[in-house]
Amino acid sequence: MTIPSENGTDARRRLAVVGSGIAGLYAALLAAEAGADVVLLTKGALADSNTYFAQGGISAVLDEPSPGDTVAAHIADTLKAGAGHCNPAAVRVLCTEARRDIAGLGRFGVRFDLDDGGDPALGLEAAHSAPRILHAGGDATGAGIANALICAVLAAQATGRIRLLGHASVTALLQQGRRVTGVDFLQDGRPGSIQADAVLLATGGAGQLFAQTTNPSVATADGLALAWRAGAAVADLEFFQFHPTCLVRSEGGSARRDRGVKSDGGQNPLLISEAVRGEGAILVDARGRRFLHGYHPDGELAPRDVVSRSIALHLAALGDPNGHVYLDARGIEAARGAGFLARRFPTITRGTLEAGIEWTRELVPVAPAAHYWMGGVSTDLHGRTTVPGLFAAGEVACTGVQGANRLASNSLLEGLVFGRRAVEAFLAEPSGSADGDPEACVKGRPLAAETARGGLPFGEAPLSGAFSREALRRLMTAKAGVLRSGELLREAGTEIAGWFEDVCPEAAPQSADRRTHEDANLLLAAQLLVHAARERTGSLGAHYRNDGLPEPAIPDTPDEEFRMSPKASLVHD
Repeated sequence: MTIPSENGTDARRRLAVVGSGIAGLYAALLAAEAGADVVLLTKGALADSNTYFAQGGISAVLDEPSPGDTVAAHIADTLKAGAGHCNPAAVRVLCTEARRDIAGLGRFGVRFDLDDGGDPALGLEAAHSAPRILHAGGDATGAGIANALICAVLAAQATGRIRLLGHASVTALLQQGRRVTGVDFLQDGRPGSIQADAVLLATGGAGQLFAQTTNPSVATADGLALAWRAGAAVADLEFFQFHPTCLVRSEGGSARRDRGVKSDGGQNPLLISEAVRGEGAILVDARGRRFLHGYHPDGELAPRDVVSRSIALHLAALGDPNGHVYLDARGIEAARGAGFLARRFPTITRGTLEAGIEWTRELVPVAPAAHYWMGGVSTDLHGRTTVPGLFAAGEVACTGVQGANRLASNSLLEGLVFGRRAVEAFLAEPSGSADGDPEACVKGRPLAAETARGGLPFGEAPLSGAFSREALRRLMTAKAGVLRSGELLREAGTEIAGWFEDVCPEAAPQSADRRTHEDANLLLAAQLLVHAARERTGSLGAHYRNDGLPEPAIPDTPDEEFRMSPKASLVHD
């Protein structure tokens, strides 16, 4: 199937949008509303996205903010969380224009939670200096936003304003010279192509690089790989944020046999929100010891990167680096009354029950999980990449707004603001003039793609085993995850280089199997991440190198009030 571009003096310019998270859905709606010819491609169903799984809210300083809150304060909080690595201009755009796009969501049917007075119910999250977090449906904000935008997209499809291609996996960007002119894709195993005046990548992240992730199975670095092969620069790939508490499922990632449905290799993620620890939940190890205060004075309420590192260090000290710890929320239910957890956290309650865990009475096995990639395809403040005709927005892009460690609830906002700005840039440029920005995201020392055909310099060594997606996940978790060192990264790079000959990710694989393309994309992304992590020899934000540090000691901080009950000790059986 080939969908050519429309020609003629009165033809509408076509924008191909790849991805159906918040950035892709919102951008497609805005472009269609402005009269563009829009084709929206999504690899799975419209709801298959990181956005849909987002429990947290979306940050914004509204026209009537919380007392004392200001846009300047939101800017300051974002810069501080980014560990001095943010692009200040991008942060200023994000925080200043937030209220505009929150209003834009309202036009497409998104309804945020209200307080008793009928005003937006603004929550407070870690590292924010004031309550400014909007939620929809409590801990189901992502699903609430996605459902509303999906309904709007389907309505636009019904009236012919958006052409939707579901279960269409983009395999390559079409180019004339350097300019991107469309995409090749697979739909139900059949090849197709689309001609377009420009392509907007909104493909999300790459959590499937790691053994534990909060991302759904579609998060396989597709947009990054497509852009890299087309010659686009990338930046800040060493900065991958790990959420400290993701449910660890039994039976190699499955729910219990008697309760719940077996997932695909554990790819039915359940993030246990930081808000649960904010309500009073604690973390304990397999010995029943509350351990976090031995690593940081704020314990469970320390920043998420600190909590993730502390868990990883503690597991290493216990000799089980691929193990897990336990979240104990039983005290919340006891203190706040029966039914509180179900009311406050309906999504988590449902997810734990599906996994066979009654968290009002049992411990929840958790471990740090790959959550959000701060780096990505380098863009300017209008979503333009370094390749003409190619835009990127959302997690796949690197605007520099997230820096080295994303501020909570800024991710959905970034997809909105820069998705809209990319559409505005596309609409403002006459046909054929959507030049890339060669200085895109200079903050992150962009890694140009001129070496893409030859790979990256890692050296050679015998393989320890054949390539598989599971082998790659375990390798990345063990050697390029929460804890890193020069030696571990060198070993990871060597292993990845050895797999290249079999998988050949430098060029798009000639295959009708979507998984083959995903494997190639993941392997390429892993190589790029490891290379960036080796280049940054010091620790910064989410990139933590423990080169030369002594072996961690187990903190002697038992919690005398906590002892693992017989039932709790069987949670993971």
